[in-house]
Amino acid sequence: MFFYIIRRLISVVVMLFIISMTTFLVFFASPVDPASLTCAKNCTPAVIEGNRKLLGFDKPITVQYANFVKGLFVARDFPDDPEQKARAPQTVFTCAAPCLGYSQRQAKSVTEIIKDGLPITASIALGAFVLWITSGVFFGIIAALNRGRWIDRLLVGVSLIGYSLPSFFIGQLLLVFIAIKWQLWPIPNFVPLSEGLWPWMQSIFLPSLTLAAIFGASYVRLTRAYMLETMSEDYIRTARAKGVKESVVVRRHGLRAALTPIVTAAGLDLGGLLGGAIISEQVFSFRGLGWTSIQAITNTDLPVIVAVVVVASFFIVIANLVVDVLYGVIDPRVRMS
Repeated sequence: MFFYIIRRLISVVVMLFIISMTTFLVFFASPVDPASLTCAKNCTPAVIEGNRKLLGFDKPITVQYANFVKGLFVARDFPDDPEQKARAPQTVFTCAAPCLGYSQRQAKSVTEIIKDGLPITASIALGAFVLWITSGVFFGIIAALNRGRWIDRLLVGVSLIGYSLPSFFIGQLLLVFIAIKWQLWPIPNFVPLSEGLWPWMQSIFLPSLTLAAIFGASYVRLTRAYMLETMSEDYIRTARAKGVKESVVVRRHGLRAALTPIVTAAGLDLGGLLGGAIISEQVFSFRGLGWTSIQAITNTDLPVIVAVVVVASFFIVIANLVVDVLYGVIDPRVRMS
């Protein structure tokens, strides 16, 4: 298992390097002048030239990428030109590691901008993950064990409706009726976990439920399909013939074999959400990574856009790593492959 994890870690490092390099080339080596994408409507030739020197866009692309990678491990100065720093030391901004860049429009480190939004997005994503995994897998198992009965048809029908509704519609329903009109739940306003577990759970419940309603519906159908396939295998019939309790057959033999595709989907979905639950954050006015990315695109804040893409890719790659490790736990045969 140790060498299996080491191999996966090496592949993750290589993948992150390729993703960061590709992202950097797409945004900074394109025909469009990257300095013109840092000042939105305020762009003038003088402002563009100043931003080009401040952010180091006047240097070769290889030097820019090397400085970007270097900034992840050590602090960077903006501008980093010795002559400019000597001429106007009061204008130098030092970005502590890990430095993802500097936003001239917001006059602050991109890392600070990401840190402001990441706890909000992570809270919504983790809350949604717990809700959709527990409800989706549980109701999927119930539907599979009652195949063809009314409860099976009811669960599949409800999940189909939930899966068909767009997330912004579900969010608006919850916000308008549950929180505002009927006042069954407080209007969501993010509270950090440091201020208490229950206030934190209250603040993220409706945004998390919005995402969980869609993902949970798909997991009901996914779990049901794989449970039906697994429960028809020969070894299941053998276990039942030996007198093994039905609960043990379902839990230890059926569910464990059906977990592999469920773990795959769950890891990728969670990784994607950690990169920014855009719709849910917009509906409930939560300023997470999704909201940050929308604002960066609207304001043409290139350093922030690049950082959000890199961070989102990082979470998806890490989610793949977790899925690979869980494969080895669920199915020992994977470790030998």
